[in-house]
Parts: sequence; structure tokens; C-alpha cells
Amino acid sequence: MLTWSKEIIIPAPIETIWNLFQLENIQRIMPNIVEHKPLEIKEGVVGSTYEQTYREGKRTETYIVTDLEYENNDQKKHKKIEFTLAKAFKIQAAYTLIKLDEQSTRFIYTGQNEGLNLMGKTFIKLGPKKSNEKVVDGFVETVRTEAMKDA
Repeated sequence: MLTWSKEIIIPAPIETIWNLFQLENIQRIMPNIVEHKPLEIKEGVVGSTYEQTYREGKRTETYIVTDLEYENNDQKKHKKIEFTLAKAFKIQAAYTLIKLDEQSTRFIYTGQNEGLNLMGKTFIKLGPKKSNEKVVDGFVETVRTEAMKDA
């Protein structure tokens, strides 16, 4: 299993950053997501499902994303999702925002990628850790950049 955790301080209000994680803005921070449509929205968010289509180069993958955890108050915003990619990987990702003051927010991005079959397990075992770090760092930087545009 591959896990990650990255934390930065973004000089922007918590609501400004949280807004980037809303359905209508998701492509700003995840440009490879070409379609994100709700399938079932549950009261309290947890258990809600979405169909997401991701494109990398010419390849597209469509999968179902489920909200596992959700918290939304003035001091803390948190969302944890899970999806299975290409029947080979079970991926969980969590986005946590903690208000430090009116103009700064701690952003914590954590997750794990678990191989579900021989191909998935082998890929995770042999895949370069550096490339995963690059993806995680890139995502965190995109969130920071987009939040700064709105702050």
C-alpha cells in the first residue's frame, strides 16, 4: 500500500479554499477530471456518490467516488473520498482545512492507494515513490495557486 500526507499553510480564508472542492469548481484543482456528476446525494454528505471521468493523454477512466467522511464548520472543513480505479486500485483521499485566522488556513492532504489485484499490487510495489510525491506536491500547489487567485 502506498500512503501520503502533505501539509501546507495557504494565505487565504478557509471558505475560499473550501469553495475549490465544490462540484462546480473541482476542475480548477483537478484539471484531468473531465466529468463529475452526482449520482446520489445524501443528507449530511456521507454516503453520497458521484460518477467521475478522468483523462490522462488519450486514456479515460470512469469510476464511482463515494464520500466517506464530511465535516463543515467555521474552524474545520474535511472530506474523505474513496474510489476504485481500473479494478486494480482502491484509492482513498482526504482533504482537511483548519482555520488559523481570517487570512490563513492549514491544508492537509492525505491518502492511500491499495493494489486490489496482482497488477495493482505489483504496480504499487515497483512504482517509483518519487512520481507519487510529485503528484501529491503538484495537487497541493494547484490548490494553493487557485486559492490565491480568489483570496
